[in-house]
Amino acid sequence: MPMTPDALEAELRAAFPDADIAIDDLAGDGDHYRARITSSAFAGLTRVRQHQLVYAALKGKVGGELHALAVETSVPAAQG
Repeated sequence: MPMTPDALEAELRAAFPDADIAIDDLAGDGDHYRARITSSAFAGLTRVRQHQLVYAALKGKVGGELHALAVETSVPAAQG
C-alpha cells in the first residue's frame, strides 16, 4: 500500500519536530514524492549526512511502501 503525503509528513515531523516540511506528489500516483525539509537539525552537516538522517527517519520505508523520494534539505536562514 502506498504511503500518503500525510503519513510521510508525520514520519518526518516525528524525527524533525522543528522542521518546515513540504511534500509534493511528483507523479500523482502516491509513490513518487519530493520532501523539502528545513530544520536546524541539519546545521553543520554535509548534504549527504542530512539526507542520511532523513532516510533513517523513514525506517526503511523508501523502496518499500514509499517507492521513490527526492529529498531537499536546508538549514533555516539566520534570524536577525
